Amino acid sequence: MKLFKIAKAYFSDKNLFLSIKNIFGFYPENILLYKQALRHKSVAQEFKKGVDDSNERLEYLGDAILNSVVADFLFRKFPYKNEGFLTQMRSKIVSRNQLNNISKKTGLDKFIKSDKGLNNHSNSIKGNAFEAFIGALYIDKDYNIAKKIIINHIIKYNLDIEELEKTEYNFKSKIIEWCQKNKKTISFNVTNTTGNGYSKKYIVEVLTDNIISGKGQDFSIKKAEQNAAENACNNKNIK
Repeated sequence: MKLFKIAKAYFSDKNLFLSIKNIFGFYPENILLYKQALRHKSVAQEFKKGVDDSNERLEYLGDAILNSVVADFLFRKFPYKNEGFLTQMRSKIVSRNQLNNISKKTGLDKFIKSDKGLNNHSNSIKGNAFEAFIGALYIDKDYNIAKKIIINHIIKYNLDIEELEKTEYNFKSKIIEWCQKNKKTISFNVTNTTGNGYSKKYIVEVLTDNIISGKGQDFSIKKAEQNAAENACNNKNIK
């Protein structure tokens, strides 16, 4: 039965199937899950009132799985580090910029389906799809298999943990300090929300001197602010 599912997945979308096997080292069973994970809301179709076939629900799940696996990985890798260090390291690994980079490094971004004229989410669409991919992986396989793939084929191949230790994490503090130094006002505003319940996302804008400097979104306001601050730091080339 399992071989039949794998064969069916292969013939239904050969290119995606082979890319997943070559990049992440496993054979997908339900290829439709991965196709949904790579489908942005801008091209999704509604099949029930308020529910569509976009990747947002899978993204929510993938975010939780990824945070759990990374927390466990860091706990074992750094047995003598305190909770503050582990929390900061986890935040560095799962930051929107880092997930965008992983999506590009693995080539997963080439399979993302979205409106070509999309602008508002262009700074996060790749990382969001990557999280959704992790959600699909968890459902298609199970937690233990997903954990092995995340550690052995994603973290070890795409991240330099030692370099990340030296990397600045708190982008919100960084942009606030930059504004204070340059005598500029700064504010973080929740401008919109998308989704409902567990899939609810907050969209945040950071304004410097009442001009939008960056945008971010996430399932919590705190993380959305960090993503917006990171985007603002990148836009202003603040190192």
